Amino acid sequence: MDLGQFSLSLVVKDLEKSLKFYVLLGFEVIDGGHINEGFPDQEETKWRILRHESVVLGLFQGMFDTNILTFNPPNVRGIQQMLMENGVKILQDTDPDGTGPAHIIVEDPDGNQLMFDQF
Repeated sequence: MDLGQFSLSLVVKDLEKSLKFYVLLGFEVIDGGHINEGFPDQEETKWRILRHESVVLGLFQGMFDTNILTFNPPNVRGIQQMLMENGVKILQDTDPDGTGPAHIIVEDPDGNQLMFDQF
């Protein structure tokens, strides 16, 4: 099963403070509300995607309640079907007959959230 690129999505209290910290560590902004006009920053929600070598990190203010392990598979609908067939509860599902970008969210047995996000 191809899970694609892995990243960690972190819930942050103050995007600008967190961004400054991670840039200090060598991360570079590669995407976010200021770059992607399709998902601009709102007053209550802000986000940036950072990269440092092979590490991808998302900083999200006001969008999620918990940190999330994120995978970018090429076939999120196939993963959704396999998980459902194996009794995994889908917290946020997608149209199984749809096409194009989609995402699903599940929890592992310890309550950690995983998002499978297909671009």
